[in-house]
Amino acid sequence: MPLTNKMANAQREQNCFAITAERKYYHVNNSFIKRSLRPSEWQISPSKGTIHVPRLSIERILNEAAALTYVKENSTIPVPTLHACFEDDQSACLVTSYVDGVSMSALNDEEKAFVARELEYHVSSLHALRGPRLGGASGHVILPYRMSQKTFRDDWELRTSSSAGYPFCHNDLSQQNVIVDPDTLKIAAIIDWEYAGFFPEEFDVPFYRRLGPSVAINGEEDDTDKFMQFVKDHQVMQI
Repeated sequence: MPLTNKMANAQREQNCFAITAERKYYHVNNSFIKRSLRPSEWQISPSKGTIHVPRLSIERILNEAAALTYVKENSTIPVPTLHACFEDDQSACLVTSYVDGVSMSALNDEEKAFVARELEYHVSSLHALRGPRLGGASGHVILPYRMSQKTFRDDWELRTSSSAGYPFCHNDLSQQNVIVDPDTLKIAAIIDWEYAGFFPEEFDVPFYRRLGPSVAINGEEDDTDKFMQFVKDHQVMQI
């Protein structure tokens, strides 16, 4: 029988510290583990009365593993060390080093401004990495979350660039995804690379400049329709 999220969290196993509608999270010794939910673990929404089916749940885990490897090998941007990534029993599991620190979101405004200066340096380094094909380092085309909500499609195949290529983008760069040493305010790691890939630089909106999710809020410009049109214009034509 499907569980609600509240019920699932009430039944967490040892070392599991959180369960969302799409993921289980574990802290075991010096390792952090993220696992996609198996179909038997999908949850029911009390308000809607329907089962939440995560989109590209396994593919996003595989994409994060590929992104961590790519960034680690091609830059000095601080990211968790990838220990393992594998598929098992209709789920995918990501195992990385556990990064001590606090979320950028927990800092005061003056501290956030200090951290943002270092973060902008890392973002500039990230965007200097370029590839000829739109999509993730894993080969999957995973659109930023805010854009995926505009379409039911997940099977995108996009054209290769004929120019210098596309910059590598994080695509979910919120304050919650920046881990900071609370004593030095140095960035310990940028985390959560599920939506990362080679896209136009404008896809990588600096959501870290304010608290909140990686979507337009409080009157901010909603860029999703404009960028969805870009994606549609760059589809590989099916013969």
